[in-house]
Amino acid sequence: MLQVPGGHEKVARNLLEKLLGDLVRECFVPLYESMRRRDGAWKRETRLLFPGYVFVTTSDINRVAQHLRELPFYAKVIGGRDEAYVPLLPEEVAWLQALTNVDSHTVELSCGVIEGDEVKIWKGPLKGQEAKIKKIDRHKRLAFLEMHMFGRTKIVKVGLEIVSKR
Repeated sequence: MLQVPGGHEKVARNLLEKLLGDLVRECFVPLYESMRRRDGAWKRETRLLFPGYVFVTTSDINRVAQHLRELPFYAKVIGGRDEAYVPLLPEEVAWLQALTNVDSHTVELSCGVIEGDEVKIWKGPLKGQEAKIKKIDRHKRLAFLEMHMFGRTKIVKVGLEIVSKR
């Protein structure tokens, strides 16, 4: 996992794919779908799931770290320098794979209802993950999930359409 300046994630991914070639099996920026009101209408859009990070699958992270100096902006491997590089833990990888579309690396929009104090998801990647939802913003159509990633507990936003509350 690489840390890059905010707003440069997609540029960094493209440059890394060209620069590193066969050294990386996969280089991607995880996204999530959400609904946003623009010009009076709700439109589906994609946003960064982890702003400031690019995910890389490689067997030689040390060579990847050496090539980062060739980028026109600062980028670093999480960990590095005096500490060991920090790969994603198997449970973090499993969580990402369970929620994201494998081809597009996007957490698709989920749909559900609120019955009393309980959230019930009937469509999308959050189905069966209701216990991980810590907060819902019905106005912005977002769910906030608590997960352990990057060596700490992190709150992650994903799109959630609540169609009714009973």
